[in-house]
Amino acid sequence: MIMNQADNVDSEIACAKINLALHVRRRLPDGYHDIETIFAFLDQGDIVSVREGEGINLSITGPFGDGLSATDNLILDAACLLATKVNMRPEAHIILDKRLPIASGIGGGSADAAAALRLLNRFWDIGLAVEELAELSAPLGADVPACVLSQTCRGEGIGQNLIPLNNGELSGYFALLVNPLIPLSTAAIFKDWDGVDRGALPSGGPMDVALNGRNDLQVPAERLAPEISKILARLAETFPIMAKMSGSGATCFALYKTIDEARAARMKVTAVVQNASPNTWTMIGGLK
Repeated sequence: MIMNQADNVDSEIACAKINLALHVRRRLPDGYHDIETIFAFLDQGDIVSVREGEGINLSITGPFGDGLSATDNLILDAACLLATKVNMRPEAHIILDKRLPIASGIGGGSADAAAALRLLNRFWDIGLAVEELAELSAPLGADVPACVLSQTCRGEGIGQNLIPLNNGELSGYFALLVNPLIPLSTAAIFKDWDGVDRGALPSGGPMDVALNGRNDLQVPAERLAPEISKILARLAETFPIMAKMSGSGATCFALYKTIDEARAARMKVTAVVQNASPNTWTMIGGLK
Protein backbone atom coordinates (compact mmCIF):
# COMPACT_ATOMS: atom_id res chain seq x y z
CA MET A 1 0.00 0.00 0.00
CA ILE A 2 1.25 3.48 -0.92
CA MET A 3 -0.44 6.56 0.53
CA ASN A 4 -0.07 10.15 -0.69
CA GLN A 5 -1.88 12.22 1.91
CA ALA A 6 -1.37 15.52 0.07
CA ASP A 7 -3.32 14.38 -2.95
CA ASN A 8 -5.55 11.92 -1.03
CA VAL A 9 -4.35 9.17 -3.35
CA ASP A 10 -4.08 5.54 -2.27
CA SER A 11 -2.05 3.06 -4.33
CA GLU A 12 -1.43 -0.66 -4.57
CA ILE A 13 1.29 -2.66 -6.31
CA ALA A 14 0.01 -5.13 -8.90
CA CYS A 15 2.77 -7.60 -8.09
CA ALA A 16 4.36 -9.43 -11.01
CA LYS A 17 3.55 -13.14 -10.96
CA ILE A 18 5.89 -15.95 -11.91
CA ASN A 19 5.14 -19.66 -12.25
CA LEU A 20 7.96 -21.57 -10.57
CA ALA A 21 6.56 -24.68 -12.24
CA LEU A 22 3.55 -25.24 -14.50
CA HIS A 23 2.36 -28.76 -15.34
CA VAL A 24 -0.49 -29.09 -17.81
CA ARG A 25 -2.42 -32.31 -17.14
CA ARG A 26 -5.31 -32.34 -19.61
CA ARG A 27 -7.67 -30.30 -21.77
CA LEU A 28 -11.11 -29.68 -20.33
CA PRO A 29 -14.36 -29.77 -22.34
CA ASP A 30 -14.95 -26.04 -21.73
CA GLY A 31 -11.69 -25.10 -23.44
CA TYR A 32 -9.71 -24.53 -20.25
CA HIS A 33 -6.92 -26.82 -19.04
CA ASP A 34 -6.35 -28.75 -15.84
CA ILE A 35 -3.03 -27.52 -14.47
CA GLU A 36 -0.81 -27.74 -11.42
CA THR A 37 1.40 -24.75 -10.70
CA ILE A 38 3.34 -22.89 -8.06
CA PHE A 39 2.61 -19.16 -8.08
CA ALA A 40 5.19 -16.78 -6.64
CA PHE A 41 5.15 -12.97 -6.57
CA LEU A 42 7.67 -10.17 -6.78
CA ASP A 43 7.60 -6.96 -4.79
CA GLN A 44 7.54 -5.02 -8.09
CA GLY A 45 4.88 -4.53 -10.77
CA ASP A 46 2.29 -2.14 -12.12
CA ILE A 47 0.92 0.54 -9.79
CA VAL A 48 -2.84 0.98 -9.39
CA SER A 49 -3.97 4.19 -7.67
CA VAL A 50 -7.34 5.64 -6.76
CA ARG A 51 -8.77 9.03 -5.83
CA GLU A 52 -12.26 10.44 -5.43
CA GLY A 53 -14.27 10.64 -8.62
CA GLU A 54 -17.79 10.75 -10.02
CA GLY A 55 -18.85 7.39 -11.35
CA ILE A 56 -16.12 4.90 -12.15
CA ASN A 57 -13.41 5.74 -14.65
CA LEU A 58 -9.86 4.74 -15.50
CA SER A 59 -6.76 6.58 -16.71
CA ILE A 60 -3.72 4.71 -18.00
CA THR A 61 -0.12 5.90 -17.97
CA GLY A 62 3.28 4.22 -17.95
CA PRO A 63 5.71 2.77 -20.50
CA PHE A 64 3.31 -0.01 -21.55
CA GLY A 65 0.08 1.97 -21.39
CA ASP A 66 -0.20 2.75 -25.10
CA GLY A 67 -2.91 0.76 -26.81
CA LEU A 68 -4.72 -0.29 -23.62
CA SER A 69 -8.39 0.58 -23.41
CA ALA A 70 -9.52 2.74 -20.50
CA THR A 71 -13.16 1.78 -21.09
CA ASP A 72 -12.89 -1.96 -21.81
CA ASN A 73 -10.54 -3.05 -19.05
CA LEU A 74 -10.48 -5.78 -16.42
CA ILE A 75 -9.85 -3.17 -13.73
CA LEU A 76 -13.28 -1.66 -14.40
CA ASP A 77 -14.84 -5.13 -14.38
CA ALA A 78 -13.23 -5.75 -10.99
CA ALA A 79 -14.52 -2.44 -9.61
CA CYS A 80 -18.07 -3.14 -10.76
CA LEU A 81 -17.92 -6.70 -9.42
CA LEU A 82 -16.90 -5.48 -5.97
CA ALA A 83 -19.51 -2.70 -5.93
CA THR A 84 -22.23 -5.16 -6.93
CA LYS A 85 -21.14 -7.52 -4.17
CA VAL A 86 -21.88 -4.89 -1.52
CA ASN A 87 -24.75 -3.21 -3.38
CA MET A 88 -23.16 0.19 -3.76
CA ARG A 89 -22.72 2.65 -6.60
CA PRO A 90 -19.08 2.55 -7.73
CA GLU A 91 -17.43 5.96 -7.59
CA ALA A 92 -13.70 6.34 -8.02
CA HIS A 93 -11.07 7.58 -10.43
CA ILE A 94 -8.52 4.77 -10.94
CA ILE A 95 -5.08 5.32 -12.43
CA LEU A 96 -3.02 2.46 -13.86
CA ASP A 97 0.72 3.00 -14.17
CA LYS A 98 1.50 0.18 -16.61
CA ARG A 99 5.10 -0.92 -16.04
CA LEU A 100 4.88 -4.62 -17.02
CA PRO A 101 4.80 -5.75 -20.67
CA ILE A 102 1.44 -6.81 -22.06
CA ALA A 103 0.72 -10.52 -22.71
CA SER A 104 3.97 -11.54 -21.06
CA GLY A 105 3.09 -14.40 -18.70
CA ILE A 106 3.66 -12.48 -15.44
CA GLY A 107 0.15 -11.52 -14.39
CA GLY A 108 -0.47 -8.33 -16.33
CA GLY A 109 -4.17 -7.58 -16.49
CA SER A 110 -4.94 -10.22 -13.86
CA ALA A 111 -2.56 -8.58 -11.38
CA ASP A 112 -4.01 -5.15 -12.19
CA ALA A 113 -7.57 -6.32 -11.54
CA ALA A 114 -6.46 -8.04 -8.35
CA ALA A 115 -4.70 -4.89 -7.10
CA ALA A 116 -7.81 -2.86 -7.91
CA LEU A 117 -9.93 -5.18 -5.77
CA ARG A 118 -7.58 -4.90 -2.80
CA LEU A 119 -7.32 -1.14 -3.27
CA LEU A 120 -11.04 -0.43 -3.65
CA ASN A 121 -11.89 -2.75 -0.78
CA ARG A 122 -9.82 -0.40 1.36
CA PHE A 123 -10.79 2.86 -0.39
CA TRP A 124 -14.51 2.14 -0.09
CA ASP A 125 -14.03 0.81 3.46
CA ILE A 126 -15.74 -2.47 2.60
CA GLY A 127 -13.57 -4.63 4.84
CA LEU A 128 -13.65 -7.98 3.03
CA ALA A 129 -10.85 -10.39 3.91
CA VAL A 130 -8.34 -11.02 1.13
CA GLU A 131 -9.59 -14.61 0.92
CA GLU A 132 -13.11 -13.31 0.26
CA LEU A 133 -11.77 -11.00 -2.45
CA ALA A 134 -9.96 -13.92 -4.07
CA GLU A 135 -13.14 -15.99 -4.11
CA LEU A 136 -15.14 -13.07 -5.49
CA SER A 137 -12.59 -12.52 -8.29
CA ALA A 138 -12.93 -15.97 -9.89
CA PRO A 139 -15.14 -14.81 -12.81
CA LEU A 140 -12.48 -12.27 -13.86
CA GLY A 141 -9.93 -14.86 -15.02
CA ALA A 142 -7.97 -17.97 -14.15
CA ASP A 143 -5.01 -16.15 -12.55
CA VAL A 144 -6.90 -13.39 -10.77
CA PRO A 145 -7.60 -15.18 -7.44
CA ALA A 146 -3.92 -16.05 -7.03
CA CYS A 147 -2.97 -12.47 -7.88
CA VAL A 148 -5.42 -11.21 -5.25
CA LEU A 149 -3.68 -13.31 -2.59
CA SER A 150 -0.33 -12.25 -4.06
CA GLN A 151 1.54 -14.84 -2.00
CA THR A 152 3.26 -18.12 -2.74
CA CYS A 153 0.61 -20.75 -3.38
CA ARG A 154 -0.11 -23.94 -5.28
CA GLY A 155 -2.78 -23.67 -7.95
CA GLU A 156 -4.82 -26.57 -9.30
CA GLY A 157 -7.81 -26.99 -11.60
CA ILE A 158 -7.66 -24.01 -13.96
CA GLY A 159 -5.38 -22.36 -11.41
CA GLN A 160 -8.11 -21.19 -9.04
CA ASN A 161 -8.02 -24.02 -6.51
CA LEU A 162 -5.40 -22.41 -4.30
CA ILE A 163 -3.35 -23.81 -1.44
CA PRO A 164 -1.25 -21.13 0.29
CA LEU A 165 2.29 -22.32 0.95
CA ASN A 166 5.00 -21.29 3.40
CA ASN A 167 5.02 -17.62 2.49
CA GLY A 168 8.41 -16.92 4.03
CA GLU A 169 10.39 -19.65 2.31
CA LEU A 170 11.12 -17.62 -0.83
CA SER A 171 11.66 -14.31 0.96
CA GLY A 172 15.23 -13.13 0.48
CA TYR A 173 15.60 -14.49 -3.07
CA PHE A 174 15.70 -12.14 -6.04
CA ALA A 175 14.29 -12.64 -9.52
CA LEU A 176 15.57 -11.23 -12.79
CA LEU A 177 12.82 -11.02 -15.42
CA VAL A 178 13.71 -10.79 -19.10
CA ASN A 179 11.22 -10.34 -21.93
CA PRO A 180 11.97 -9.80 -25.66
CA LEU A 181 8.77 -7.71 -25.95
CA ILE A 182 7.04 -10.27 -28.11
CA PRO A 183 3.41 -10.55 -26.93
CA LEU A 184 2.21 -14.15 -26.79
CA SER A 185 -1.43 -15.21 -26.76
CA THR A 186 -2.14 -17.53 -23.83
CA ALA A 187 -4.90 -19.20 -25.86
CA ALA A 188 -2.54 -19.82 -28.79
CA ILE A 189 0.14 -21.32 -26.53
CA PHE A 190 -2.32 -23.68 -24.83
CA LYS A 191 -3.76 -24.64 -28.22
CA ASP A 192 -0.28 -25.63 -29.40
CA TRP A 193 0.37 -27.79 -26.31
CA ASP A 194 0.79 -31.41 -27.47
CA GLY A 195 -1.76 -32.83 -25.02
CA VAL A 196 0.70 -35.18 -23.31
CA ASP A 197 0.36 -35.48 -19.53
CA ARG A 198 3.93 -35.62 -18.25
CA GLY A 199 2.97 -36.04 -14.63
CA ALA A 200 2.14 -34.17 -11.48
CA LEU A 201 4.15 -31.57 -9.64
CA PRO A 202 6.88 -33.09 -7.48
CA SER A 203 6.46 -33.02 -3.72
CA GLY A 204 8.23 -30.68 -1.33
CA GLY A 205 8.35 -26.99 -0.55
CA PRO A 206 8.09 -24.24 -3.17
CA MET A 207 11.80 -24.21 -3.99
CA ASP A 208 11.99 -28.00 -4.18
CA VAL A 209 9.05 -28.05 -6.59
CA ALA A 210 10.57 -25.22 -8.60
CA LEU A 211 13.90 -26.99 -8.97
CA ASN A 212 12.36 -30.32 -9.94
CA GLY A 213 9.30 -29.13 -11.85
CA ARG A 214 8.90 -27.88 -15.42
CA ASN A 215 6.83 -25.52 -17.56
CA ASP A 216 4.86 -27.55 -20.09
CA LEU A 217 4.06 -24.39 -22.07
CA GLN A 218 7.69 -23.56 -22.74
CA VAL A 219 8.07 -25.76 -25.83
CA PRO A 220 5.02 -24.37 -27.67
CA ALA A 221 6.05 -20.85 -26.64
CA GLU A 222 9.56 -21.37 -28.05
CA ARG A 223 8.04 -22.42 -31.36
CA LEU A 224 6.24 -19.08 -31.61
CA ALA A 225 9.07 -17.03 -30.11
CA PRO A 226 12.51 -18.65 -30.56
CA GLU A 227 14.02 -15.69 -28.66
CA ILE A 228 12.87 -17.44 -25.47
CA SER A 229 15.44 -20.20 -25.98
CA LYS A 230 18.20 -17.65 -26.47
CA ILE A 231 17.25 -15.74 -23.32
CA LEU A 232 17.15 -18.91 -21.22
CA ALA A 233 20.56 -19.92 -22.54
CA ARG A 234 22.00 -16.54 -21.56
CA LEU A 235 20.39 -16.71 -18.13
CA ALA A 236 21.88 -20.16 -17.55
CA GLU A 237 25.34 -18.70 -18.14
CA THR A 238 24.88 -16.45 -15.08
CA PHE A 239 24.71 -19.52 -12.79
CA PRO A 240 21.33 -18.80 -11.18
CA ILE A 241 19.55 -21.07 -8.74
CA MET A 242 17.18 -21.79 -11.62
CA ALA A 243 16.00 -20.25 -14.88
CA LYS A 244 12.64 -20.87 -16.59
CA MET A 245 9.90 -19.29 -18.63
CA SER A 246 6.91 -17.96 -16.68
CA GLY A 247 3.33 -18.83 -17.56
CA SER A 248 2.68 -18.83 -21.29
CA GLY A 249 5.68 -16.55 -21.96
CA ALA A 250 7.50 -14.77 -23.27
CA THR A 251 8.95 -13.56 -19.96
CA CYS A 252 11.79 -15.69 -18.62
CA PHE A 253 13.13 -15.47 -15.09
CA ALA A 254 16.16 -16.52 -13.07
CA LEU A 255 16.48 -16.67 -9.29
CA TYR A 256 19.47 -15.51 -7.27
CA LYS A 257 20.44 -15.41 -3.59
CA THR A 258 21.36 -11.71 -3.58
CA ILE A 259 20.30 -8.58 -5.41
CA ASP A 260 23.94 -7.97 -6.41
CA GLU A 261 23.97 -11.32 -8.22
CA ALA A 262 20.73 -10.40 -9.98
CA ARG A 263 22.11 -7.02 -11.04
CA ALA A 264 25.32 -8.55 -12.34
CA ALA A 265 23.29 -11.11 -14.28
CA ARG A 266 21.14 -8.36 -15.82
CA MET A 267 24.23 -6.55 -17.07
CA LYS A 268 25.64 -9.73 -18.57
CA VAL A 269 22.38 -10.87 -20.17
CA THR A 270 21.36 -7.52 -21.63
CA ALA A 271 24.82 -6.94 -23.09
CA VAL A 272 24.32 -10.06 -25.21
CA VAL A 273 20.56 -10.24 -25.74
CA GLN A 274 20.01 -6.59 -26.67
CA ASN A 275 22.36 -6.91 -29.63
CA ALA A 276 19.76 -9.19 -31.22
CA SER A 277 16.67 -7.71 -29.54
CA PRO A 278 17.29 -4.02 -28.75
CA ASN A 279 13.90 -3.62 -27.05
CA THR A 280 14.47 -6.35 -24.49
CA TRP A 281 12.83 -5.50 -21.15
CA THR A 282 14.19 -6.45 -17.73
CA MET A 283 13.10 -6.10 -14.13
CA ILE A 284 14.61 -7.15 -10.81
CA GLY A 285 12.45 -7.79 -7.77
CA GLY A 286 12.54 -9.58 -4.45
CA LEU A 287 10.29 -12.58 -3.95
CA LYS A 288 7.59 -12.03 -1.34
